[in-house]
Amino acid sequence: MSVQPDVTAFWESTSGSVQYIVACPETRACAIIDPVLNYDEKSGATATIDADRILAHIKRHKLTLEWILDTHPHADHLSAAAYLKSRTGKPTAIGARITDVQRLWHTLYDLPASFPTDGRQWDRLFEAGDRFTIGNLEAQVMFSPGHTLCSITYVIGNAAFVHDTLFMPDTGTARADFPGGSPEALWTSIQNILALPENTRLFTGHDYRTGGRPPQWESTLEQQKAENPYLQGDAEFFVTKRRARDMGLPMPRLILHALQVNINAGELPPPNAKGQRFLKLPLNALGPFQETR
Repeated sequence: MSVQPDVTAFWESTSGSVQYIVACPETRACAIIDPVLNYDEKSGATATIDADRILAHIKRHKLTLEWILDTHPHADHLSAAAYLKSRTGKPTAIGARITDVQRLWHTLYDLPASFPTDGRQWDRLFEAGDRFTIGNLEAQVMFSPGHTLCSITYVIGNAAFVHDTLFMPDTGTARADFPGGSPEALWTSIQNILALPENTRLFTGHDYRTGGRPPQWESTLEQQKAENPYLQGDAEFFVTKRRARDMGLPMPRLILHALQVNINAGELPPPNAKGQRFLKLPLNALGPFQETR
């Protein structure tokens, strides 16, 4: 029987993001998936509270970190991948089609020509079907676009880290209206995930505490098929329902803050001569003004 991973989740309340440590029970090797750099857009302050909590867990449980993994460039939080690499020296990785996202947002942000759009900011760019190991754990990469152009799913033993593709069954699925998003592609990605072995455990990238319940992040294929309201029909049903829902959603409040950092592997913009760093916010780049009451 293949080795099955130990999974520890860390829920970040501000963005509803779920961060993971996935560990080999035999060797105690581990990987971090989708770490969050804490950020307050009101003050512009950053902090490493969640990333340090993850490092403390690794130290406390005598784990050996091997990978710092992102499933995609996130729109609702800044990635702590660069900070964790600076602390540990361990390699970072993301899906190979991050280059498509870099080119897209390079234009939207009007970044300088010197900004690399070939993915060199990461140590490894995973192609669909790539395999790697975490201790004795076998891991495989699935290409899962739709939410973004470059989203991937990490299948590690019987655990699939499905990022913003499927949420908990009572919440639904990721949106597909970001630049480069596609509800048709998202439907195909979800069907590929649902075709995994029946004992697969699904770990989502967000939970918004539907109905005020405590945060949750693990589901089964059976639960998703039976309970997820977006999966109770065919592709046309899904695309219609997804598009209707997305039309009523505001853009994530940190999307313009986060993407410029996340397409740079979590590296903050370089400091000026005084040591200050500045984010760049393009105006009128993501649609018309939406009044909130």
